[in-house]
This record gives sequence, C-alpha cells and structure tokens, in this order.
Amino acid sequence: MDEEKKKLVTILVPAYNEEEVLNMLYDRLKKLMDENNEYNFEVLLVNDGSKDKSFQIMQELRGKDKRICYLNLSRNYGKETAMIAGLDYCKGDCVVIIDADLQDPPELIPEMLKYWEEGYDDIYAKRKSRDGETWLKKFTSKMYYKVLQAFTRIEIQKDTGDFRLLDRRCVEALKAIRESQRYTKGLFSWIGYNKKEILYDRDPRAAGQTKWNYGKLINLSIDGITSFTTSPLRWATIIGIFVSLVGFIYMLFIIIKTIITGIDVPGYASTMVVILFLGGIQLIFLGVIGEYLGRAFNETKHRPLYFVDRYNEEKETNIKLNK
Repeated sequence: MDEEKKKLVTILVPAYNEEEVLNMLYDRLKKLMDENNEYNFEVLLVNDGSKDKSFQIMQELRGKDKRICYLNLSRNYGKETAMIAGLDYCKGDCVVIIDADLQDPPELIPEMLKYWEEGYDDIYAKRKSRDGETWLKKFTSKMYYKVLQAFTRIEIQKDTGDFRLLDRRCVEALKAIRESQRYTKGLFSWIGYNKKEILYDRDPRAAGQTKWNYGKLINLSIDGITSFTTSPLRWATIIGIFVSLVGFIYMLFIIIKTIITGIDVPGYASTMVVILFLGGIQLIFLGVIGEYLGRAFNETKHRPLYFVDRYNEEKETNIKLNK
C-alpha cells in the first residue's frame, strides 16, 4: 500500500515518572507497529513534568525511531491536562490513549482498529478483572460509579479507564472543551458518537509504583461529580427544607407541651446535640456550594490549560490559547 494513502494512527501515552517502564512499553509498541504495516503510526509520549529520567528516555527513543514523538510540558499539570495536551498535538486519523504502565495491553489495539474500520468512533476497553488492585479500591470504585450515575443523566461507562480508540471527530470534540478542571472519563460519555465496548483483563503494573493515591482519587471523584451535575446543590436544598420542617414541628410540640403541662423543658445536652447536628449539616452544604463556586472562579480566569517546553527537538514558543 502507498505510504501516503495509509491512515495515520496516533498512540497517545501520558507519562509521569515512568522511567522503569518506558523501554518495555516501546518494545511492545514497536512489535505492534511493525506487524501492522497497513497503517502508519506515531507514538506521542507526553512528559507531564517527570522528576526522574522519563524525558531523557523519551529523547533516546526518538533518536532511534522517528515514529516516537514527545511533548514535554513545562511542569506537572496532572494526567487530565496531559491528555488534552496530547490531543492538541496528535496528528492521527484516530488516536489510541494508553497508560505507560502496561496495565492496558497494547496488543488490544488491532481489535480496536478493526471496529474503527467498521464505523465506530469510540472503542473503549472495559475491564473484566483488575489484577493488582486491593479489595478496598475495587469496592470504592464500584460505589463511586453508582453515586455518580445516580446524580447525572449521562450514562457513565463503568470499569473503564482512558484506554480507548477515538476517531478524529471525537478528538476534535474533546479539543473544543477547554475546562480547566477536567474529568475526561465523563467527557468521553458526554460527547456521544458511536461507541463500541470490548472486554479485557487488566494486568498488574509492569514496574514502578502507581501515581494515584486515595487523596488524588478523591479529588478526581469530586471533579467528576461537580463537572456533570448540580444535583448535590439540589439535594442540599431538599435536605435543608426537610430538616427545617422537622425542627418546626418539634418546636410546635415543645410549645404545646409547655402550655398544656406548664413544665419547663429541660435538656441542655439535647440542645447541644441539635445545635452541633445542624451546624455540621450547614458546614457540609457550605462546602458543596464552595466546590461549585471554586469551579466557577477557576473557569472565569481563562488561563491556558498548559504550557509546552518542547515538542520533539524544538522548543515550543507558540502558546495554544485555550478558548
């Protein structure tokens, strides 16, 4: 097949402190690219401000294989921003997003390409199993998706990560969304288009340690809920009305009881309990309001999502205005 007529497939790999797995990742991607010669490939490695030798390894890989490209961000922005940066710079007719840790097998990409050729726009990999994860992480993940689905009208894909193939029009749709606090897993569902699920067994990390701790996962979970629904604000109103109604009824009961019996109502302890209970509810609801207000504040700044230090061998001087 004429090289110029072949479709270009971009494999997008966000990476942060992944020096232990990058060479293993390259070996498996190289085998994949060499065996599937009906496509042209580029591998775009996005270095998200790594502190180890990840960027140096990326440069070495490009030195021996020009199919490898790298994007070096000016600092660590987080995986969500690293992904949109990669989407901004990728050139492919379709883009496969995959983690560097090899928990998601690159060997699944040919099956994704098959469904892409059949007309699907978003071929996402759903996990049948999650080896290497604790029982607690699996349980909390399951409960989180239940809560998120209950709050939002959008059908959120369960047990799926970022490992997927996106047609070019999906990429352009995601590029048009320039939210500063991104929850890409929800955005994949929000943009719609023709989706296809494939099942796979998720492997343990090939090497190194996960960069996700429970603090980061909680932050991501809050971003997911506040990005796609205002239901927590509505529930705050409903619960506030209910508590006020119960308090009003109890007040009438106390007044009537005092008038009928003529006995003063004792109960310093019970009064303190009620005060602390209502105070706690108020603080929780203020926190919910604060989350939404904080998101609105961040979006009004209209700051660029990221700055790029280098794209391949050249220093990047053009700033993509994220508007």
